Amino acid sequence: MTQKLILVLDEGTTSTRAMLFDRAGTVQGVAQRDLTQHYPAAGWVEHDANEIWTRTLACALDMAGQAGGARNIASIGITNQRETVVAWDRLSGEPLAPAIVWQDRRTGEACAALKAAGHEAAVQAKTGLLLDPYFSATKMRWLIDNVPAVADAAREGRLALGTVESWLVFKLTGGQAHITDATNASRTLLLALDGADWDEELLALFGVPRACLPALCDNAGALATTAPHLLGAPVPICGMAGDQQAATIGQACLSPGETKATYGTGAFVLANMGHTVPRSAHRLLGTVLWQLGGQRTYALEGSVFVAGSLIKWLRDSLGVISSAAETEALARSVPDNGGVALVPAHSGLGAPHWQPDARGLITGLTLGSTKAHLVRAGLEAMAHQTADLAAAFAADGAQWSCLKVDGGMVANDWMVQDIADILDLPVIRPALAETTALGAAMLAAVGAGIHASLPDAAAAMRGEAERFMPQMDGGTRAARNAHWRAALSRI
Repeated sequence: MTQKLILVLDEGTTSTRAMLFDRAGTVQGVAQRDLTQHYPAAGWVEHDANEIWTRTLACALDMAGQAGGARNIASIGITNQRETVVAWDRLSGEPLAPAIVWQDRRTGEACAALKAAGHEAAVQAKTGLLLDPYFSATKMRWLIDNVPAVADAAREGRLALGTVESWLVFKLTGGQAHITDATNASRTLLLALDGADWDEELLALFGVPRACLPALCDNAGALATTAPHLLGAPVPICGMAGDQQAATIGQACLSPGETKATYGTGAFVLANMGHTVPRSAHRLLGTVLWQLGGQRTYALEGSVFVAGSLIKWLRDSLGVISSAAETEALARSVPDNGGVALVPAHSGLGAPHWQPDARGLITGLTLGSTKAHLVRAGLEAMAHQTADLAAAFAADGAQWSCLKVDGGMVANDWMVQDIADILDLPVIRPALAETTALGAAMLAAVGAGIHASLPDAAAAMRGEAERFMPQMDGGTRAARNAHWRAALSRI
C-alpha cells in the first residue's frame, strides 16, 4: 500500500457495511451485510445487537484484508442509525435484550403521559426535541421496566445502555471504552443542547440511571483504539457521528444555512445553524451537528419516518415490485398519479406533523388504478413530505436556497426531479450518493490529522455534483400540493 486508508463502519437500519476511503475520498472497497428487522408486536421494531456486532465485524475484517492488513488503516470512522437503544452487561459484554430500533413506537403511551403532565415545553427548550417514541430515553426506561435481566443488571451495577455507536465501540475495544459522541447523545432526550454532560433533571424525568450511560466525547480526535486481536493490529477510532449528521458533513454543509436531505429508510433534512442553539416554533428539532474541541455546531432537523422503507414495503409486503430499481420506469410509464395519493405514515408521521399514532393511507383508487399509479404516488410522497418540511424550516427562519440530496433513493432520477419540481428549487446530487460514510471518513481523517479541518477534508474528499432544476409549471404544482393536503387531512 502506498498510503494508509480510512475504514468507515456504516451501521444502518437494514444493513451494515464497511468502506475503505483514501485521503482523496475515493472508495477503495465496500463490504455489506443485511440486518434482520424483527416485528414482535404492532408498532415494535427490534434488532439483534449481536447480529449488528458480528456482521459489522465481518465487514470490517473483509476491508482489513482488502487493505492488506490492519496496519494499513490509519483510522476508523463510525456512523450509525440514531436513537436505537442497546442494553448490555458491561462485565460479559453480552446484550440483555433485543435492541429497540428508532422506528419503534412502543413507548407512545409513556410519551403521551409526559405530555399530559406538561413536560414537553421544558424538554424541548432543553434538548431541542419533542416527546416522541422516536428518541432514546423512553426506550431505555422501557427496557429497565420490562426486561428482568436489564433491571437486575441495573440494580447490580452491570448495566450499560447506549446507542449503536456506543455498542460498537465497546465491542471494538474489548470492553475498554463506553463512549458516545455529542451528535448521538443529542438524540437521547437526556442532553441539554448547551450542556457539557448528561442533564440531571432529564435523567430524573425519564428514570434513566446515569451510571449506565456512556461518557460524552467529540466527533473527531483520538477517541478510542480497537483491541489488537480483532482486526490483526490496534487501529485508532478517530471519528463518530450519527448517520444524519455524518451525511450533512459529507455534503459539506459546513456554513450556516446550507441544507441537505438524506433519503434512506427514513428521510432526514438538516440545516446548518452555526454556533447558535436552534429554537423551533414549528415542530422541527434542534440537534448537535458536530462537536470539535468541545465547541458545538448545531442544526435544525426535520425527520420523515418512512421513505426507502416504503419501497421495501411495496416490494416485500405487497409484491408490487421485485426491486427498487423498477420504480423509476413505473413512475415514468404513466402521465400522472391517476388520482391516487399515498401517505406513508406506516410508523406514524414525523416532522412537522408529529402524529405518532398515524397510519399509512392510500386514497383515490379506482378500477383503472395500476401498480404504476401506486408506485408513482409513493415516490411523489417523498417530494411532498420534503415540501412540508421546507415550509416549516422557512417559518423558523431557515429558508432553503437549494437542497443537497443523498441516500440510496436518490439514484432515482425521476424522484430527484420531482423533488426539485415540487420545491421549485435547485436540487443537487453528489457523485457519491452515500455521503453518510463519506462524512464519517472526513471526521476520521480530521481526527487522525490526515486533514487539518472539515473544510480541508471537504475540499480534498468530495467529488462533482449534478444539479436538477425545477421544470414543473405553477398550476400543476398547486394541484399536486392540494391533492397531497387532501390526503393528509384524512389521517
